[in-house]
Amino acid sequence: MFSKACEYGIRAVLFIAFCSLKNERTRLKEIAKQIEAPEAFTAKVLQKLVKEGIIQSSTGPKGGFYIEREEISKIKLIQVVKAIDGDQIFVGCALGLPKCDENRPCPVHHKFKEIRNSLTEMMSTMDVGRMAVSVENELAFLKY
Repeated sequence: MFSKACEYGIRAVLFIAFCSLKNERTRLKEIAKQIEAPEAFTAKVLQKLVKEGIIQSSTGPKGGFYIEREEISKIKLIQVVKAIDGDQIFVGCALGLPKCDENRPCPVHHKFKEIRNSLTEMMSTMDVGRMAVSVENELAFLKY
């Protein structure tokens, strides 16, 4: 459903949030290892997330990637997806047609619209803080 970059981005944000809840910063190498992604690819994804203000980074001996604790629960999953993949999954045609709307729908327009609306609602209400806590409490996992 999402691009590989978006999948890695979501996992990276959750791992960074998990570390940030423990007042820790984490480095690129550790993030790539924990989300099971190539380091160079992870670096590009993290750059996008920093640019969009979803995560922060700092340099130096105590540097790394982090999210301010008070911001963790304010970040919604939809923000991460839009930062990396854009909003096409939330507004685009299921068949990839350039023009598909209520007046000129594709064959799956009406059914896909329901799914798209449900996905938008779910991603708009799921916050990174809640998901990171579920990882911290081992109710959810980032690795198999």
